[in-house]
Amino acid sequence: MTQPSVTEFFDSNGPLSQVIDGYQIRPSQVEMAQMVDIAITNQDPLVVEAGTGIGKTFAYLAPALMAGGKVIISTATKNLQDQLFNKDIPKIREALKIPIKVNLLKGRSNYVCQLRMEDSIQSAQFVNKEDGTYLQKIKHFSDHSNSGEISEIENVPEFSTIWPMVTSTADNCLGQSCEFAKSCFLLKARKEALTAEVVIVNHHLFFADFMLKDEEISEILPKANTVIFDEAHQVPDIASIFFGNNFSTNELVYLMQDAQLLYDKLGKNHKKLIDISAGILDEIKDLRGQFGAINERVTFEKITSIVDFTEKLKSIHSSFLNLGQIFTLLDDQSPEQKKIIERHDVIVEKLSHWFAEKNDQYVYWLDIFSKSIQFNMTPFSIAEGFGKFREQNKIAWIFTSATLAVNDSFNFFQNLMGLSDAVSKKLNSPFDFKSNACLYVPNNMPDPNSAVFNLTVIKKIYPLIEAAKGRTFILSTSLKSMREISALLKSEFEQHDLSFPILTQGEDSKRTLIDRFKSYGNAVLIGSMSFWEGIDMRGPSLSLVIIDKLPFQSPGDPVFESRINRLKERGENPFMTFQLPQAIISLKQGAGRLIRDEVDRGVLMICDTRIIDKPYGKRIWKSLPDFKRTRQEIDVTSFLKSL
Repeated sequence: MTQPSVTEFFDSNGPLSQVIDGYQIRPSQVEMAQMVDIAITNQDPLVVEAGTGIGKTFAYLAPALMAGGKVIISTATKNLQDQLFNKDIPKIREALKIPIKVNLLKGRSNYVCQLRMEDSIQSAQFVNKEDGTYLQKIKHFSDHSNSGEISEIENVPEFSTIWPMVTSTADNCLGQSCEFAKSCFLLKARKEALTAEVVIVNHHLFFADFMLKDEEISEILPKANTVIFDEAHQVPDIASIFFGNNFSTNELVYLMQDAQLLYDKLGKNHKKLIDISAGILDEIKDLRGQFGAINERVTFEKITSIVDFTEKLKSIHSSFLNLGQIFTLLDDQSPEQKKIIERHDVIVEKLSHWFAEKNDQYVYWLDIFSKSIQFNMTPFSIAEGFGKFREQNKIAWIFTSATLAVNDSFNFFQNLMGLSDAVSKKLNSPFDFKSNACLYVPNNMPDPNSAVFNLTVIKKIYPLIEAAKGRTFILSTSLKSMREISALLKSEFEQHDLSFPILTQGEDSKRTLIDRFKSYGNAVLIGSMSFWEGIDMRGPSLSLVIIDKLPFQSPGDPVFESRINRLKERGENPFMTFQLPQAIISLKQGAGRLIRDEVDRGVLMICDTRIIDKPYGKRIWKSLPDFKRTRQEIDVTSFLKSL
């Protein structure tokens, strides 16, 4: 049977119309599909902002699957992965009437590692008493499972300390040398990915495994003819992690634990190993003790002000070298010993970066956790590195999202990614925003940094929530503000004897909170930045989205501050070239939670009047969807009551 062209596929009588009831042509969807088709044919980069309602997944799936060859699709959220795997690809496959093998590839930490599990059973060295019970449950699951995916294991807490003992990392995985290689759940999943025409991954897995050449899947990318990044607005930040150089003191701890397990397994005396390991643990604890707050991000300037920081790090480095000598003396040439020596050498090299001459292309900073320190070298820019990566893989690179452009320009995203050679296109949503939605900025609001700002927000939003009969998302720019708004709103509801349920991020999992919001039908859901995107709340359960402040990034972030300073050194205006575009893209994501379907109706309220009062506010104002706009509360409450 002759395959249709991309245009014919989307025609009113084309293959897609035969599998979708009430199918209607979407001109913007067809235009995007044609652009993707050309990019794949010419192996060109393409950047497309596709507004809500265009149907962007079908627009890239159809030409990609029709072109043949292997396609890699990378997303930021599990929701989109599930949508692609369970709904969209099966529908395109049904329309094309061709067999297409699809694989949803997950990171290695999602699978039980049989070797580490058996070693943990043998050693019986647990962090707490519950771990022994959990380990038996995991063992039973492993013995009877086909997939080995830990998400299928019931009654073992998500954050249990048992998980690192029964899952592998790229550092400790033995790959084909492992005694369990033939039954390995991870290798089985990755072999299936090698033979699939379509491989779905998330952005973290793409950059962690494809770029760092994970041995089991490094052959997937060279076999692909197309890579598609959906939810591509998140790619620059995620990619910068993997273009950098990062390690945690936990890596040292886990290596020493694994070495002791190996000595136990071999029946070797390991008193020296224990003694040196105990000394290193004390040194790590001492180094951690130099920092007070938990979850603090520390700049290099602050690091160097700490007395003896470099000397303490050098001491850990020296002790770790001594540990390496013990490893080499072990009379065993097993894959486990070779892997431990390899891991040791990598850590030694990473440690040495921190007391060697600094590379001025990187930001040096620390993440301080309760018992560990994460050392980070983050590049100022990934443009050059990603450009070289694309040069090594000359295929079609497609980037799409509902939020990539700032007004009508893609310069911000393309400069971040080194995509100056890409064709770019903004395709607006087909929805009738002016009839179905209203944008409201209230009058008489205090400065966002004022101590009474959140209290004023509550007074301004209460009449709207009442008019909307609940059905509200409140999106905050910080956890602190989110918690304060939640407490103030509960108090306000009590004073007015209003009984709408209030759900707040952190009370339960994100998925559970969203499910409750839908089932209640009159709830108020309050969340911070993780709730600004990836939530598709169609229908009458959501009629009001409230944003407390413009989402400018916190100035306390070390990478952010360093990039700002670098732009200043170059004589650029960092606010206009970096901070403002970044905030606009984040704001568009939050605003996008409101209208998800052509019949959705509702109000977007932005409490931060800088969008009106400041000169730069015009750029933000113009970037938002073409909603009807007002500053009068009566207009908004009347509209909400009519819904």
